[in-house]
Amino acid sequence: MSADAVAAPVLVPEGVASKEADRVSVATQWQLVWWRFRKHKLALVSAGVLVVFYIVVLFADFLAYADPLASEAQRGLIAPQPIRLFDGGRTLSVDTLVGTRDPQTFKRVYVTDPNQRTSVRLFAHGFEYRLLGIIPMDIHLLGVEGDGRTSENSLFLLGTDVQGRDLWSRLMYGTQVSMLIGLTSVALSLFLGVLLGGLAGYFGGMVDTLVMRVVEILRSIPTIPLWMGVGAALPKEWDILRVFFVMTILFALIQWTELARVVRGRFLSLREEDFIMAAELAGCSRMRIIFRHLVPSFLSHIIAATTLALPTIIIFETSLSFLGLGLRPPAISWGVMLQQASNVQTLAISPWLLLPAAPVILAILAFNFLGDGLRDAADPYGG
Repeated sequence: MSADAVAAPVLVPEGVASKEADRVSVATQWQLVWWRFRKHKLALVSAGVLVVFYIVVLFADFLAYADPLASEAQRGLIAPQPIRLFDGGRTLSVDTLVGTRDPQTFKRVYVTDPNQRTSVRLFAHGFEYRLLGIIPMDIHLLGVEGDGRTSENSLFLLGTDVQGRDLWSRLMYGTQVSMLIGLTSVALSLFLGVLLGGLAGYFGGMVDTLVMRVVEILRSIPTIPLWMGVGAALPKEWDILRVFFVMTILFALIQWTELARVVRGRFLSLREEDFIMAAELAGCSRMRIIFRHLVPSFLSHIIAATTLALPTIIIFETSLSFLGLGLRPPAISWGVMLQQASNVQTLAISPWLLLPAAPVILAILAFNFLGDGLRDAADPYGG
């Protein structure tokens, strides 16, 4: 092959190039962002993973086949039961649990017998719940044949913890709580950051000085001592809903400051533009100018920043709950479940207690890859 053949450029037909240029010239900002985002394959996969996580958030009751708070000491630390496909004439089955006597403690314990099988059914009846908090149901994705109340006739896909509680069901509810705290906190911090940062950047003067001093004070507070004080101050008799509400508010009050500084800087650079003056001359109110003209001009950046803030909240909640400063039992979250994995002796005997760390890592990576993809897609100078 000659050098001229190797160096020959790839020629694009003039009609195709003209059609592509026309399509780009009339596209909206969001269409351009979507076209660039589709090229980021890892971000698309991450978006799909996060969709699965939030499906679990919506249908945690349906996906959990056992009461996450139901415990039985004799069923403590049962190893996971893997599902077998098309085994012995059954579509789905697991190894049956068999009760034996521990020769050292003389306690009754349960182990799996690989020679016996228990059938697993789809859309089986189980404990009652309200789907989406509204529709009363007792149908679950998985279940065992029979009443499923005896220890031998039970299903433990991920095993049990020390107290005999089903880890799969607890993981479904823990995913719901941890992901909801992150989403709710970021939504509230987004509102506060855009509102207060926008007011500071648009009005300037005393408003700007007041908001920025509040931002500096909040950012100077060390978080760990703050949470130690909050954890000691929260009454022990408070229910899970109250603790959840307090944690959401505090996370939002800590996180809004970073976004407020970014929004303020953008408003300071945009408030002198001609389209803002035109809106003022047309009689638009200041709040309308902020939310209808200024914020949409860099909304793609806000979305990317919000996506990158979500994993920070999730890590924060998981870490605090793991240390006993956040949610506490009987609440169920990723951090609360990982508390049992902090015991090295227990962990050596039952390594499946570390399984709740897997969704934490997966969700954090997915949020970060999605945020990177959105940031690149929102960049007007990107490829």
